[in-house]
Amino acid sequence: MASVQQRAGAIVVPREDRGAGPVARHSSVGNRIYGDPMPASFDVRPASRFEDVAAILNPSGNERACWCLAYRSTSAEYSALRGEQRAEHVRTLCAEKPAPGVLAYDGDVPIGWCGVAPRSRMERLVRSRTMPPLDDVPVWSVVCFVVRAPYRRRGVSRALLDGAIAYARSCGAPAIEGYPVDTEGARIGSSAAHVGTTTLFAGAGFDRVRPTQARADRRVRWLMRLDLGSPSS
Repeated sequence: MASVQQRAGAIVVPREDRGAGPVARHSSVGNRIYGDPMPASFDVRPASRFEDVAAILNPSGNERACWCLAYRSTSAEYSALRGEQRAEHVRTLCAEKPAPGVLAYDGDVPIGWCGVAPRSRMERLVRSRTMPPLDDVPVWSVVCFVVRAPYRRRGVSRALLDGAIAYARSCGAPAIEGYPVDTEGARIGSSAAHVGTTTLFAGAGFDRVRPTQARADRRVRWLMRLDLGSPSS
């Protein structure tokens, strides 16, 4: 078990312990969920502020923005939601518990998003033939990463994933899984990378369970899972 240090109510993983499996710890302080802060000490919090979510998912006000809703709706429902309707739907989700994801912050500035929620609330996954459920465990699913351009390649995605793990655990999830792409060491486009990579998930302690029939940039996406054990007290 990795050693930890307590700082200002947050549990911080020492740098030498990072990357050695599921070493992230968390504690709730107000509305914050802390994972591995990484070198720049990013905070990760539940995505309960709609304005902060909008700053990451639709900073330009694009009426065709996905808003990370594609996995949360049926194809028909997703197509029916347009423009401001999508924004209002996300506003509603942000007011619910659990939140629809987690946000990374540099100070009070939102810099990244990770979509995570119980798989049972992900209509596309519930109905998916390419990524069918593994079993009856009520897992949470990680479906999307978005990081602002100035903060890429600075450990934000890992901080987001650690925060997603911590949030799922704090909500009593028995396990969490993702469906990342195996890049096989090659560079892939950002549109494919939004699902995360197998390297990212493996570094956070997830195990490869089975390949799916889904593809990203024509490469295989894997079902990877991390058992969370008993909920934290």
